[in-house]
Order: sequence, then structure tokens, then C-alpha cells
Amino acid sequence: QLQASGGGLVQAGGSLRLSCAASGRTFSSSAMGWFRQAPGKEREFVSAIRWIIGSTHYADSVKGRFTISGDNAKNTVFLQMNSLQPEDTAVYYCAAGSMGLSTMRRFGAWDYWGQGTLVTVSS
Repeated sequence: QLQASGGGLVQAGGSLRLSCAASGRTFSSSAMGWFRQAPGKEREFVSAIRWIIGSTHYADSVKGRFTISGDNAKNTVFLQMNSLQPEDTAVYYCAAGSMGLSTMRRFGAWDYWGQGTLVTVSS
């Protein structure tokens, strides 16, 4: 139901823009966001946007470098990633769901997931 795209290979310091759009059956959600999973590591929260209040949230590791945006009516979300570093290398997953602020950073709290798009940052 969620299709993520935009990943690729980039040198350190470069930029990428990830996109995620819903397809097929429509659904409603209070938030959309991005998680990532590096090899051998757990899936971790990257960023989210909460539609009702229009707030954006970031992991400390990406704050100031990544920017999330989106369109609630179209169930689309974007992640502009600047100043990429090798430690940003991971499969990036978009997600949608309706959860409270306290559980937003837990991947188990999200209802819908995209297939993932690989981001590789070379040093």
C-alpha cells in the first residue's frame, strides 16, 4: 500500500530525496514517517509528520540535516536528506499509522509499511 522510492548511491556530503505514496486501498492515518534499518541493526525511527497539528519530529542523529514534508490528502510523504554520512547507509522504510505521541518512535506502533528503499553513502 505504500511505495517508497528515491534511494541510491551518493557520496558523503551529498543529498537524496525519498518519496512515499499510498496506492491501492485508501486509508486514513494521523501520521506518516520514516524508519531505517542498517545491516545487523534494529529498525530505528528517523522522522515523522503528524497531520492534525502539523508537527514534525526527528531522531537526534538526523536533526538539522533531514527534512520531512508531505500531503495528508494524498497520503504522501517526502524525506529530504542533506549532508549525508556513511552512517546514514540503510534501507529506509516509510510508514503510516495512528498512534499517540508517546509511541511514535516505536516501529511496532505503525500500521502500514512500504517495501523499503536502499540508501548507500560512500566515504
